[in-house]
Amino acid sequence: MTLTKNIFTGEYSYSIDSKNRVNIPSTYRNCLSSDNKKTFVITKGLDSCIWVYPLIFWKKIENDLKKLSSISNTNRAFIRSTARYASPVKFDKQGRINLTNALIEYANLDKDASIIGMINKIEIWNPSILNKVDKESSKIKNNEYDELANKIII
Repeated sequence: MTLTKNIFTGEYSYSIDSKNRVNIPSTYRNCLSSDNKKTFVITKGLDSCIWVYPLIFWKKIENDLKKLSSISNTNRAFIRSTARYASPVKFDKQGRINLTNALIEYANLDKDASIIGMINKIEIWNPSILNKVDKESSKIKNNEYDELANKIII
């Protein structure tokens, strides 16, 4: 459950239909502010997942990407990787969005999808890949979490 507009938490399981549509959980749709016009922007995430941003957050990302110098090879590669796969999507009356073939292939999605809230964005995962990533994350040392805890009051 989310308590704040445009903030996403929790995990949900859905299926991708034959038309490459996946349901965005109603709790996420309901917390989307009206200035997003029922629109998300999907793009290639890190860790083999799809990132789903509210439109107003995506506009901020675009502005930040514009500030990166295209003289830098690293910057060009990052911008290309992010913008190339970006696509605005509106959810339909059933709360579904269409995923592109390129993003489905990148995230190794088949039928099942895990949808998780990541505060300012949503991630769509192949459940088995998410499970592997979670197992790798469990290897993070406690002192690394302690460093983060100093920055955030939990």
